[in-house]
This record gives sequence, C-alpha cells and structure tokens, in this order.
Amino acid sequence: MLTKLEQAKNEWGGTLSVIDNWLKDRQELVVLYCKIAALPPYQQTIRSLPTQENITKFCQILLDYTSKGHFEVYEQIILQCKLDGENNLKIAQELYSRITTTTDTALSFNDKYAYSASDSALLDFDEDLSELGQVMESRFEREDQLLEVVHLHHTLS
Repeated sequence: MLTKLEQAKNEWGGTLSVIDNWLKDRQELVVLYCKIAALPPYQQTIRSLPTQENITKFCQILLDYTSKGHFEVYEQIILQCKLDGENNLKIAQELYSRITTTTDTALSFNDKYAYSASDSALLDFDEDLSELGQVMESRFEREDQLLEVVHLHHTLS
C-alpha cells in the first residue's frame, strides 16, 4: 500500500492542493493501518491487540479520509470531468460508484471498533482489519484511476 501511495504522490502530487492534502491523509491512514495491524516495520515480537486509543485514532482518520474523498475530492473531480467531456464523466461516475461501495465496510469497522469495542467484537478484530485493508486497497486503486482520468485529459489537452 505504501509503495502505491508513493507512486500516486509522484504522479498527481502538486496538481491541486486538495489532492495533495488528500494523499497526505491517505499516507497517515496507511501508516496507522500498518501500526495497528503490526505490519512491517511495525511488527511486534509479542502479538497483542492494539490499544483502544490507537484503534480510535485509526477509525477517526479512516472516517476523515473517507469523508474528504466524498465531500471534497470526488466532487471536484466529477465537476472537472463534466467540463472535460461526456466520456470522462461516464468513466468518473463508474469509478465513483465502485468507490462508494467500499464506504460501508469502513463505516461498519468504525461502528464496531471506534469506541470501547466489546471483548466479543475484539475476537473478530484481526479478520475485520484484514478485510478492511483489502477493501481500502481496492478503493485506493479506484481513486488513483479516477485521478488518472483527470490527469490524462489535462496532459493531452
């Protein structure tokens, strides 16, 4: 995830400040994900669940990232695609509809774990976190494709 993030920052960084900030937020989200999942370089010698404080912080960043995408970045991209032509708009709307399907997984994870998760819920934590990671990686790929639609048009224009 971090490698793809660096590629996205190199590809679209500097285009718009809202995109730069959004990619910075994505980096923070991915780093926190790696920390609570104990993935390299944050692996632990003794396996344990992350603290509730770290889970809550991750959930807040997850919601902030998801919200910023829906209410700031996507709107601007869709608007730009409208200006760029019907074909770009159609591609962007298709990608957007695929991205929105991932939002439910993020919201469900937040609802279950953000604030004092029960012991029974924590039994599912690793599995839910893994599923969330896969869904978010898919989301990031689609977001990058959405950025590519806008970027390609402006490169060719």
